[in-house]
Amino acid sequence: MDLGITGRTALVTGGDSGIGWETARILLDEGATVVLSDQDADSLAEAAARLDAPEGRLHHVAADLSTDEAVKELAASVTDLVGDLDILVQSAGITGAQGLFHEIDDEGWTTTLTVDLLAPIRLTRAFLPGLRRGGWGRIVYLASEDAVQPYDDELPYCAAKAGVLAFAKGLSRTYAEEGLLVNCVSPAFIKTPMTDAMMEKRSKEIGSSVDEAIESFLDEERPYMELGRRGLPEEVASVVAFLCSDRASFVNGSNYRVDSGSVATI
Repeated sequence: MDLGITGRTALVTGGDSGIGWETARILLDEGATVVLSDQDADSLAEAAARLDAPEGRLHHVAADLSTDEAVKELAASVTDLVGDLDILVQSAGITGAQGLFHEIDDEGWTTTLTVDLLAPIRLTRAFLPGLRRGGWGRIVYLASEDAVQPYDDELPYCAAKAGVLAFAKGLSRTYAEEGLLVNCVSPAFIKTPMTDAMMEKRSKEIGSSVDEAIESFLDEERPYMELGRRGLPEEVASVVAFLCSDRASFVNGSNYRVDSGSVATI
């Protein structure tokens, strides 16, 4: 399918691996110019090299999104490289503080909310003027099944992602008439470095292999994932790319769940 984004410019955060990297790959294949961003400069450069993009169509800028100053610096660098954005994909995030509510202190809450909720808000504020100027724009936030089906051992992450959904829905009402459409994608248990780390930790805790940890996690914690496996990054990225495209011209304020049925309600 031709997504109708040839010549568009995009920023993909969290782009050195997983869903962000796969999204960048699809956008490049569809003719967009992409700026890839993540925190670690070395892994980001490696990720960009693996994309093997045409000359001048891929850039990468390392940025730590935990401060407003860093976000503003990223915006300035991206604008210098490609001008105004047409597409913003906010994929960067952390699992954050885990444990039962009484085990998580203020620092755990603040760190998680800063990266998973405040960073998307700051990015939007920094890039919004350019996104509005073109008369056509797309913002896609990576949320999570946890936003609508919270789990008791990762409440800061759940609350942050629920905030992202509310923020995106409200934002979608403000700029749609200008051609700027805002949507979310909510994955569940995708094969990414984040869930790799979770499963490695679980395997040590229960004294099993990583594969056994994944199987037990699916059985005990995600019983509604009917396909019985972790999702693949490209399975999420294809939905993200669609929402970035001209084909999604009547989609606004939506949350697309890519979760194998993990969320138990309609």
